[in-house]
Amino acid sequence: MKTIGMIGGIGPESTIDYYKRLLDGTRKRNPGGPAPSIIINSIDLQKGLALLGATQLSELTEYIVPEVMRLKGAGADFGFLAANSPHIVFDEIARRSPIPLISIVEATCAEARARGFKKLGLLGTRFTMQGRFYPEVFARGGIALAVPRTEEQDYIHDKYLNELIPGKFLPQTRDGLVKIARRLRDEEAIEALILGGTELPLILTDSGVLGIPFLDTTQIHVEAILEYAGMLTTDQH
Repeated sequence: MKTIGMIGGIGPESTIDYYKRLLDGTRKRNPGGPAPSIIINSIDLQKGLALLGATQLSELTEYIVPEVMRLKGAGADFGFLAANSPHIVFDEIARRSPIPLISIVEATCAEARARGFKKLGLLGTRFTMQGRFYPEVFARGGIALAVPRTEEQDYIHDKYLNELIPGKFLPQTRDGLVKIARRLRDEEAIEALILGGTELPLILTDSGVLGIPFLDTTQIHVEAILEYAGMLTTDQH
């Protein structure tokens, strides 16, 4: 099995979640088998957010590429970014990376296509909701995306940075996010909702509240990572 390299710390709660899900996914795919080999390079969240906020995308790339090289030096065979927002510069990072990188956006698009969706809602940080990296990939897959209104994006971004990333998951914030998602369902006719932030599955845990599926980008990413790592599913033994 290949050694997995994670660029984590962006943020800490989702990094822990990724690690646990990678272990759980390995046990389910190969009960009694070896644990996956995982190398975690936890980088500075605040520096990354500052560069994103200032739209210093070249600087963000220059910050992350050496950190990916450190994964290679530590023995990782391939890697991934444990967050959605830094995927705004994924293509450039992947082009310069010494190891293959698994994209959360490409993995989510592949899942959406496999399930036959044609129009999806997208929640995440402002960088994700306003960026082109999700729409460009999904447009190639023939899938349209709907994002919240500007004032709704402001609300989500504020809660994301000031509550979710520090690990605060409040019921009133959950209700606020569900209200926005419900409007997208009713007014934009979305068929499913992309949880385009790796902290969102930690607060939006029940898709039953909307009656449409949630696309948990963390779980979808984890499945793609384990597949690339060479983990066999139980029925492949």
